[in-house]
Order: sequence, then C-alpha cells, then structure tokens
Amino acid sequence: MEVSSVLSDATIRRLVEDGRLRIEPWDPGMVQPASVDVRLGRSFRVFHNHRVTAIDLRDPPRDLTEQVVVEQDEPFVIHPGEFCLGRTEEWVELPDDIVARIEGKSSLGRLGLIVHATAGFCDPGWKGTLTLELNNLTRVPIKLWPGLPVAQLSFMTLDRPAERPYGHPELGSHYHGQVEATESRYEGGPAARLPLDESIG
Repeated sequence: MEVSSVLSDATIRRLVEDGRLRIEPWDPGMVQPASVDVRLGRSFRVFHNHRVTAIDLRDPPRDLTEQVVVEQDEPFVIHPGEFCLGRTEEWVELPDDIVARIEGKSSLGRLGLIVHATAGFCDPGWKGTLTLELNNLTRVPIKLWPGLPVAQLSFMTLDRPAERPYGHPELGSHYHGQVEATESRYEGGPAARLPLDESIG
C-alpha cells in the first residue's frame, strides 16, 4: 500500500487536539516542522552476552536481557560498542490510516549515538511506548538521561485505512500496548520467517 504525504506541524497539532493522534505526555513545544521530538524513558534492557555462545534465529534464546530502570535524575551509561534497548517516555496511539517513522536526532548521531538499528516503522493502529535500539559507536561512554529529547517521529497518511491495523486478532501483534523497553519476541523454527508484526515494539 502506497503511503502518501508526510504530515506538517499544523496537521500534527490538529490531529492531537482532535484526539485522532495520541501522544502522552503531550508538549506542543516538541513539534518540529514535520515531526515531533520524543524523549528517553527510564526503562532499559541490557544483554547478558555470557549466557549464550550465539543467537540462533531458528531457536532464539529467551531471557537474554535484563531490565534496568533508572531514576529521573540518574544517567544510564552506554559503553563503547554496546547495544541495549530503551524506550520513549511518550505513549503513542495511531489511527488506522496513519503510520509513523522514528528517526534519531542529527545532533546525537554526530556524537556517535544511534537510536534505532532497524525498527523505525510504526504501523497504523499502534498503541504503546516505542522501543529504541541504542548503540554507542564511539570509543568513550555516553551518559543517557531520562527526559532527554532523543528521537523524532514523523507521520504519513495511508491512501485508505488499514483493513487489519496493528493489534488486529489475526496478526499476533507481539508488542501491542507495551509500556517498558521490550526484548525481541522473534519466533524461529525450521521454517523461520519474520512475524507479520514488524513494528517498533
């Protein structure tokens, strides 16, 4: 299905005011010309690399990560070359005719912080916080502070409402309604294929 136009600042504000697009907490000052800045939450998931010798996509390991929750005035330190999961502070709900993309902020990217590896797409019908795939590309640790504007969401309209939006019973949407940073729920097996659900969970 072809996606049509990217939404402007005025359209984003109108959709939020009309209740068709939900972003909570909502701060009109976070709206950019064609996107909305989102902030880093307090929930992270760190990997226990010592538990497995490899990640086998035919038999994905379980409990590979541990949740870490930091205080509002406490930094989370991501070390050089480290990969972890975080989440947005904002809860986002999309109607069945709008999709979203999450992108890193340019200023942070120039400091070596990547906020998503692949999960940049948010399906129509999505409800939840957004999981961030955080990676430190530098040779020095980076302190991440809850509440820091860390990424931006842009929105696009579909040519028609989705017949089966995210969360539809037939889809098996793995991350619908998530609140904390959520580890992979990839389902492998001999005939492993990507699940129908590939949103930013």
